[in-house]
Amino acid sequence: MPPSTRPGGRTAAVRDAVLRATGDLLIESGLGGVELTEVAQRADVGKSTVYRRWGSVPALVADLLTEMAETSQPRADTGSLRGDLLANANLVRRTLTHPRQGRLFKAIIAAATSDDNAAAALAGFYDARIAELAPMVTDAIGRGEAPADTDAVAVIRQVSAPLYYQFLTSASSLTTKDALRTVDVTLAAVAAGALRL
Repeated sequence: MPPSTRPGGRTAAVRDAVLRATGDLLIESGLGGVELTEVAQRADVGKSTVYRRWGSVPALVADLLTEMAETSQPRADTGSLRGDLLANANLVRRTLTHPRQGRLFKAIIAAATSDDNAAAALAGFYDARIAELAPMVTDAIGRGEAPADTDAVAVIRQVSAPLYYQFLTSASSLTTKDALRTVDVTLAAVAAGALRL
C-alpha cells in the first residue's frame, strides 16, 4: 500500500523526503543509479544530513523497506480465515498494481538479486510482514478452521507467492480473480493438510 505521511516534525519530514527520493531513483535507474549526493539534491536536504544519518546506499534501501513495513496496512481481522486471506491477497494485488509501488517493488527485488545488503533488507521486510499476518492463521486454528499443526508462515507465503510470480513474469496485470484463485488454492492446501509444520 502506498506509504502515508506520519507526524513527527522536521526529522520525519527529512526522512520522508529522502526515502521518497531514494525510491524514485531506484525506479528510474535501479540500485546502481542511487547516489547519496543525488538523493540529497532530490530530497532538497543537505548532503551532510544524508551522509551522517544513512551513510550508504544499502542503509537507504534498508530504511526505505523499514518505512514500507511500518506504513503497511495492519492485518485484516474479518472473523474467518478465507476473509482474512482474501483481504491480504487483495492488498498484495493492489500494492503490486499501484503505479508507483509496483515499480518500486520490482526495482527493490531486482536490487536484491545482485546486492547482499538489499537482499537482507528485503528479507527483513518480508519477515516483518509475515510476523504481522501469521496470527490470522493461528486465530483460524483456534476457531477450528485449520488443522492444529498448520504452518502459519507457509500459509501466508502460499497466498502471496503466485501473485508475486505473475507480477514478475507476466505482462498481464493482477486481477481480483487472481487474488481469489490464490486464496482458494491455499485453503484447499490447508484443508488437505499440505501446509502442516
